[in-house]
Amino acid sequence: MDDLLREYLPILIFLGLALGLGLLLMIAALVLAVRRPDPEKISAYECGFNAFDDARMKFDVRFYLVSILFIIFDLEVAFLFPWAVAFQDIGLFGFWSMIVFLGVLTVGFAYEWKKGALEWE
Repeated sequence: MDDLLREYLPILIFLGLALGLGLLLMIAALVLAVRRPDPEKISAYECGFNAFDDARMKFDVRFYLVSILFIIFDLEVAFLFPWAVAFQDIGLFGFWSMIVFLGVLTVGFAYEWKKGALEWE
């Protein structure tokens, strides 16, 4: 049991240091921060201008569509990187499976382009 606890000692030391440093920095910010708010600092800020409408208004569906398309093509790159690193080791099957994957994504991209999902009016 003693050996098991010794294996966790570095983790506990690291957690203790992290918590201590976090608390020290928060206390230092409270003690050392300059508190002179002016109207510009306490004004509502959203994209460089004051809010002019209700915060609970509905967003256009195009925002969601663009974010979903970004996630899809971002994942494509996330799958391409390890494939490119291990390219010599995966053989012909790995090559053709990635070609099929890229083909499916290309068909999806062409479909979105044809439907006008990438056009911003």
